[in-house]
Amino acid sequence: MGLYCNYSYLRALQLFAWTFPLMTFASFTDETLERAAKSEGYCSRILRAQGTRREGYNEFSLRVEGDPEFYKPGNSYRVTLSAATPAYFRGFTLIALKEGKEGDKEEDHAGTFQIIDEEETQFMSNCPVAVTESTPRRRTRIQVFWTAPPLGTGCVILKASIVQKRIIYFQDEGSLTKRLCEQDSALEGVTDKPILDCCACGTAKYRLTFYGNWSEKTHPKDYPRRANHWSAIIGGSHSKNYVLWEYGGYASEGVKQVAELGSPVKMEEEIRQQSDEVLTVIKAKAQWPAWQPLNVRAAPSAEFSVDRTRHLMSFLTMLGPSPDWNVGLSAEDLCTKECGWVQKVIQDLIPWDAGTDSGVTYESPNKPTLPQEKIRPLTSLDHPQSPFYDPEGGSIKSVARVVIERIARKGEQCNIVPDNVDDIVADLAAEAPEDEDDTPETCIYSNWSPWSACSSSTCEKGKRMRQRMLKAQLDLSVPCPETQDFQPCMGPGCSDEDGSTCMMSEWITWSPCSVSCGMGMRSRERYVKQFPEDGSMCKVPTEETEKCIVNEECSPSSCLVTEWGEWDECSASCGMGMKKRHRMIKMTPADGSMCKEEITEAEKCMMPECHTIPCMLSPWSEWSDCSVTCGKGMRTRQRMLKSAAELGDCNEELEQVEKCMLPECPINCELTEWSQWSECNKSCGKGHMIRTRIIDMEPQFGGAPCPETVQRKKCRIRKCLRNPNIEKRRWKEPREKRRSEQAKDDVDGEQFPGCKMKPWTAWSECTKLCGGGIQERFMTVKKRFKSTQITSCKDKKELRACNVHPC
Repeated sequence: MGLYCNYSYLRALQLFAWTFPLMTFASFTDETLERAAKSEGYCSRILRAQGTRREGYNEFSLRVEGDPEFYKPGNSYRVTLSAATPAYFRGFTLIALKEGKEGDKEEDHAGTFQIIDEEETQFMSNCPVAVTESTPRRRTRIQVFWTAPPLGTGCVILKASIVQKRIIYFQDEGSLTKRLCEQDSALEGVTDKPILDCCACGTAKYRLTFYGNWSEKTHPKDYPRRANHWSAIIGGSHSKNYVLWEYGGYASEGVKQVAELGSPVKMEEEIRQQSDEVLTVIKAKAQWPAWQPLNVRAAPSAEFSVDRTRHLMSFLTMLGPSPDWNVGLSAEDLCTKECGWVQKVIQDLIPWDAGTDSGVTYESPNKPTLPQEKIRPLTSLDHPQSPFYDPEGGSIKSVARVVIERIARKGEQCNIVPDNVDDIVADLAAEAPEDEDDTPETCIYSNWSPWSACSSSTCEKGKRMRQRMLKAQLDLSVPCPETQDFQPCMGPGCSDEDGSTCMMSEWITWSPCSVSCGMGMRSRERYVKQFPEDGSMCKVPTEETEKCIVNEECSPSSCLVTEWGEWDECSASCGMGMKKRHRMIKMTPADGSMCKEEITEAEKCMMPECHTIPCMLSPWSEWSDCSVTCGKGMRTRQRMLKSAAELGDCNEELEQVEKCMLPECPINCELTEWSQWSECNKSCGKGHMIRTRIIDMEPQFGGAPCPETVQRKKCRIRKCLRNPNIEKRRWKEPREKRRSEQAKDDVDGEQFPGCKMKPWTAWSECTKLCGGGIQERFMTVKKRFKSTQITSCKDKKELRACNVHPC
């Protein structure tokens, strides 16, 4: 624990060491050093150093993705520390503390950080719970994940300090501090607000209108020009016991097929299986392309009803192409707490991820998410390749708007708050009277109740009744009509009402013609799917017949043919095409002649306009291996065109190329050629010469190391001559004098035959600061003996290499 206690002091030293290399640490007193050395804490808080510093203002900001005020224990959040242009920072420290704690104990710290980019961030060596920079350099943004602490921790303070040039920024309040408090466990798992029981009466009818505003103009990044569309809308009005989809839940198979394929078939099947919980299935057509002006194409809409138990509505539609992105509403409550029905709902929609595919772009290849993840809204920080990515973490611009408007109410209403003018007008507009209504405008009624059962149970005439309630009498001088209405009727089975109240199936295909030659008859049938509510019999025909002609002439020269078969599919998948149908010859003419009947028939067929159908493409293949084994290269992926040839040329790219980066290639040491050999450093006797070469490139990434850059070799000009007379005289001198002379020679300089030399001079300055230079030094003659030849006693010079490192 001793390493952790000095975190603040060590961090300050670290920041100052590379921020102020020429500056003394006068601002840190001996008392400060002594306190830091004696500290026994875990990780002290970020100190307000007594050096140069200032507050962070708004140049720098600490942000938690989504800007939450609360955290959920155990959840992970993306934390971003950023500088506003043109500001930047070189170093930073990020730490999370329990509110009111100083950080000098292990238990003072809250949650754990997770490194995203090891080249940018690392855990602090002297304080492992804090995050700092990996290398000091200019940067404008870093990101880490922070996992919230367990239940019961309370509020947490995320704090940052920043180093920029010679300024240290600290912040106890403001843009470099973020306070998050623990979310109340009672609200855990609630995505929006609790769904209450509905107390409204009667039913209400609504119209849903979907306005897609996702276009290249509003969302230009990587917008798919040809294949953009909204899938068919699918949803329903339902009770709180059934959930179509919700944030934090898992997508059903039906939701998955809408999200990935744009197919509503499985979703509709799932909704209809919940018939007791669902009142209305909501369906609207797909939109190709995704956006067109409203004067060109009307916004898709659908009508649905709600009642007291099924007062919620949910729907979804896929944003395509996409991995598994959708928009929609989940459990939108149309019942008010005043026991009425909501008049109007307008909601802007952002896309959400179904959690079944891990793609990050509109046209990412299929990449199933295993295991399946929870449904969640997309954010602008999900992935740098995402079309909604924003490095600043801003909100995603809405891609659609849905308007839900009440168009009618039926049955007795019991809303506590009296109807306003909009409610009354909406109901009046929705009531289309069956007969001419002479009700004064000053009398405001509720809707008529359903008709009662007939008073007669036989075919004798009886009566049935309906009622309405007078809600308001705007002018007391104008009388209002009765609130009851009567109508004649008969018992079950005797009603002469139109049989259209029966629900019938579709017609079954026609039977074969009754004759094989000439004119005959054929028939088709249908059946009753649902009888009238009043129990009367259906008088709608369930069978119909019509004339048919097989062969117009029944003569010996005529032939017998079969009925026409079904039409083939249209030859074109878009635009104008042709379709054919066939029949066979059953019997050739009796007179042996050729059959003159046509056995193939063709006619034109029109398919949707070609520009509304996108290229049908296979998913992208996996990326190829990188074209190199090290360093920068390229890789490719392909897809195939699956559209019919009649669609014409497809302009979508079928191959993509992108850069790839493998570990850097080894770089060997590179040197210049050897220089010329220098002169021998001795004028006689044994000496040496040198030559040098310069390092052009230091070895990198494991390359071969540099060999020697200086070489020496021996040199010998000639033997040094000695004077015999001087030698003889020296031996005759007393031993003590020779020793004295020898000591003096050692001090004054080197002794050479026939002369005495001064000591070597100091080495001169190098001729170059880098890249290899030369230094030299000299020895000059101090005394030349009379008998010495001039050539044997002269000044000396030595050379050596210096500053051989590359420039």
